[in-house]
Amino acid sequence: MSIDRRARAPQDFWNSLRSSTQSRIGLGRVGDALPTTSVLEFRAAHAAARDAVHLPLDVSALATRVEAVGLGSPVTVRSRATSRPEYLRRPDLGRLPADLTAVPRTGADLGFVLGDGLSPRALMDHGAPLLAALATELADTYSIAPPVIATQARVALGDHIAAALGVQTLIVLIGERPGLSVADSLGIYLTHLPKPGRTDADRNCISNIHPPEGLGYQQAARVVASLISGARRLGRSGVDLKDTSRTDELVSHAALTIPGPTG
Repeated sequence: MSIDRRARAPQDFWNSLRSSTQSRIGLGRVGDALPTTSVLEFRAAHAAARDAVHLPLDVSALATRVEAVGLGSPVTVRSRATSRPEYLRRPDLGRLPADLTAVPRTGADLGFVLGDGLSPRALMDHGAPLLAALATELADTYSIAPPVIATQARVALGDHIAAALGVQTLIVLIGERPGLSVADSLGIYLTHLPKPGRTDADRNCISNIHPPEGLGYQQAARVVASLISGARRLGRSGVDLKDTSRTDELVSHAALTIPGPTG
């Protein structure tokens, strides 16, 4: 019995750790190789990541879901990358618009761009519900331009779209690079006073949005609301702007739970 317990102990140890991470840890071995099951799971995850990159965005279906959010009929634009292979080979073309004549100038406080990025699957799975959570969090405070759906898009394409919209703050929802643990993760990039030529240092990123395992829609929306408020006070976004949403929640909770003076 003692020998059996010692044999099981390493596996029990790794099983406990696996409950807190999606990483591949403690895979074990068979002779000099990995177990067959682990190899097959790895290959399946790699195939899913490749599929997520190459799967074309169903623009019509996404537009229907986005319009149902209630922010207006979405406009569709594309970058100068004319195909998925060219998009992957030429990131520079994904940052430039092919044509923005369909984008209305609104002068709104906020603009939303939904880009396929490196995981169109992520945008299809999470784009509309995340946009709905953002609208719920922000629509009572700010004016919002009609959403824009961008294909073959890199983050910086949003700066050109924002300039055409005339918005003060841009929020880009874009499919993140798939990995071997997650192939449908969505990211948010926030730029205050956007214009062509902005760099990553001028933006704030909220990543790993893919409930239930990743960040939830409502939590991401609260972070965005905090960043917008901070950017408007600071006059800029980027490296100087920090998320205070959790601090604000703690202060609010303390104000509700700590008794005040009774006089």
